[in-house]
Amino acid sequence: MDARTLAVVTDNTQQSPAADGPNSAAPADLPTQYAPAEVEGKLYERWVERGYFEADAKSGKPPYTIVIPPPNVTGSLHLGHAFQHTLMDALTRRKRMQGYEALWLPGMDHAGIATQNKVEQQLGEEGKSRQDLGREAFVERVWRWKEEYGGRILGQMRRLGDGVDWSRERFTMDEGLSRAVQTVFKKMHDDGLIYRAERIINWCPRCLTAISDIEVEYQEDDGELVQLRYGEGEETVVVATTRAETMLGDTAIAVHPDDERYQHLIGKQIKLPLTDRTIPVVADSHVDPEFGTGQVKVTPAHDPNDFEIGRRHGLPMLTVMDERGVITAHGPFQGLDRFEARSAIVAALREQGRVLEEKRPYVHSVGHCSRCKTTIEPRLSMQWWVKVAPLAQAAGDAVRDGRVRIHPADMSSRYFDWVDNMHDWTISRQLWWGHRIPVWYGPDGEVVCVGPDEEPPAGEGWHQDPDVLDTWFSSGLWPFSTLGWPDRTPDLETFYATDVLVTGYDIIFFWVARMMMFGTYVMEEPPFHTIALTGLVRDEHGKKMSKSFGNVVDPLDWMDAYGSDALRFTLASGANPGTDVPIGEDWVKASRNFANKIWNATRFALMNGATVEGPLPEAGELAATDRWILSRLNEVLAEVDGYYDDYQFAKLSDALRHFAWDEVFDWYVELSKTTFAKGGRPAEVSRRVLGEVLDVTLRLLHPVVPFVTETLWTTLTGGESVVVAPWPQDSGFRDAEAEREIATVQQAVTEVRRFRADQGLQPGQKVPAQLAVEGTPLVAHEDAVRQLLRLQPAGEGFQATASLPVAGATVSLDLSGAIDVAAERKRLAKDLAAAEKELAQTGAKLGNEAFLAKAPDQVVEKIRGRKAAAEADIDRLRQQLDRLG
Repeated sequence: MDARTLAVVTDNTQQSPAADGPNSAAPADLPTQYAPAEVEGKLYERWVERGYFEADAKSGKPPYTIVIPPPNVTGSLHLGHAFQHTLMDALTRRKRMQGYEALWLPGMDHAGIATQNKVEQQLGEEGKSRQDLGREAFVERVWRWKEEYGGRILGQMRRLGDGVDWSRERFTMDEGLSRAVQTVFKKMHDDGLIYRAERIINWCPRCLTAISDIEVEYQEDDGELVQLRYGEGEETVVVATTRAETMLGDTAIAVHPDDERYQHLIGKQIKLPLTDRTIPVVADSHVDPEFGTGQVKVTPAHDPNDFEIGRRHGLPMLTVMDERGVITAHGPFQGLDRFEARSAIVAALREQGRVLEEKRPYVHSVGHCSRCKTTIEPRLSMQWWVKVAPLAQAAGDAVRDGRVRIHPADMSSRYFDWVDNMHDWTISRQLWWGHRIPVWYGPDGEVVCVGPDEEPPAGEGWHQDPDVLDTWFSSGLWPFSTLGWPDRTPDLETFYATDVLVTGYDIIFFWVARMMMFGTYVMEEPPFHTIALTGLVRDEHGKKMSKSFGNVVDPLDWMDAYGSDALRFTLASGANPGTDVPIGEDWVKASRNFANKIWNATRFALMNGATVEGPLPEAGELAATDRWILSRLNEVLAEVDGYYDDYQFAKLSDALRHFAWDEVFDWYVELSKTTFAKGGRPAEVSRRVLGEVLDVTLRLLHPVVPFVTETLWTTLTGGESVVVAPWPQDSGFRDAEAEREIATVQQAVTEVRRFRADQGLQPGQKVPAQLAVEGTPLVAHEDAVRQLLRLQPAGEGFQATASLPVAGATVSLDLSGAIDVAAERKRLAKDLAAAEKELAQTGAKLGNEAFLAKAPDQVVEKIRGRKAAAEADIDRLRQQLDRLG
């Protein structure tokens, strides 16, 4: 059996070696330095032209599917995108190499509010509004904007190296996805899961549309709490509020039914100040009698809790603000902005003596629009809703029964917190850009929901609902609408359900739960098998990236400076599941250095004849270094496979970096230099082993750093492309004896290097030495050890000035020509005396019971630390003196 079966089982049929041999390109074709900008763009276009990323639903291969979280059409690549795209690309590249029909499907989201805002801003610069254009012309204008300015991120994805199937690119407003949206709406409407109702919604006075609960960002704002007195005499109540402007819409006062203080008020009518109205006092268990006075104002049209009280008691629901937050109630406050009205109303009440105490600061949680940051206004409005209870139940059960795995598992609680407590979802938006709600209203109150293959009703008095659907409605259908649903396409049959969703934990609520609800409802099967949650990218200090902090980084800048591979490797190296990822420029530089190390080491190997030609030599011909590196190669391959399957990108990146840089380049290549120099059959064997190790290592690295590995692998092997090369397989071969032997060599070399550094010797400085290695594992590696340690043969008159026992052997050095041994011994003796004095002093203090009884704990701990440091110094200095003889 040849040694290939001991190392890695590979299928080289896909490599398509050139007719004149795999190394015919020669290292001369590799520049002395790696220049990413000169190769990345060309390589990517070659991959696309050759169709490497295109998936075939009829190939018969096992499918592997990831659908990209569709970026906004208005967006550009940021570090969060680059992070998640790197991980998705690595997964699909590996699966493609493993023989799967890997589909990574790209596309964009129409981003209703964001895109409409962009075009409205553009119109504003022209002195126009969307109303000036009218709906149809405005929508046409948005489509033109999309074609001209939208989708910049798609080109930036190519820069990053995204191996997506561009032939299947989708857009949430394209014809096929629009058909899917209309089909789902019709089905849910007919099933009673979509309904229209007047309720309190989150309203953005800036975007002029309803937004869902998950699009509201809460932050602690400074407000002012005022206490107001309503009524007179025994029929007086006191309420506290931070939103005095809403008192114009009060229709009741509520108290707890068991609050004995206010039993005499229940059912009474109270005069509402600044108005000509009286309002009742109602008893409602929602009121907390321990909070404030135990009396609360009820404004059903402007507060969600008050709305529920109003429904229970049949209260009028008076709207006192328009869609822009301007007061519409009759009186002196009409036409004021809500915040202007707040101050004016408090001033008017103070004049009447109805402000019981001055305004006092009050920090409270206030909702803001996640897009424009405007303070949200709760508003009574007629909207379309999704009844989420049965959908959320199914989405939760899919995780509970194991059909869908959340990774890491401890993130499951976040998911359940959301799906188990979800409120009905308001899906209508008062916008013009988006999927128009497919409902028509007739002249006599008729309501008709129209499917995609149905003709809408026509005739006088019929009109379509003016609202559009929430963007998350269409993006929630993404895993199956992009594959051709509602038609039963070959893509849908082959690639649904998708294998994994890679996304940040911050959009579990926005997107993940929506897809789970739609997938289990429409397809009767969850949309993915695994939800792999990532953290958020932060700056190198762990701080959130924000324009206001001045720490936002454009990933294109780092790709320009250091190459896409460097950015990708940095991001993957920080990707611990569900954990935020700090990143700094120095780390990208370090990854650039790693790419350069791969380049230079491979170039050196090629110059020294590393080859993949022919089978590996017979096992009996392999030296211990060869068996060691092949054993380690299999171990690392098994580790990397395990890490990939567990989405441990940081660990697999660290394992590959350590193996490639430390073990292959810094140890195996260096240990093999003496073998190459001697020539003969041992050199041929090591060249073939080195070629094998580089071949496999480059394939293992490829999914994370695709560009540099493509260039090097094709040069080394003559293969067509590493993109379609087979993924290596672990044969199970291990050689523990060889690993122990080389570990001994590494230990010996490391200890002597440390001693040389302690003596101030330069790394390349040569010194005479004798090696007593007989009967130790070092005996077969004496030449390599001497080469690595820059040790010259001991000539005539050799006299050792230092002696080191290492790994059972003895290394004797003559440092007389390199350092002043006597002066060095004198310096070490002086340092030793100082350390011994420190040990005596600290020992005496710690042995003094009176001192220990009085001294603070931190002082005692500090002295204990000094004592431990002195002991370590004494041990080190004595060893150095012993070695100097």
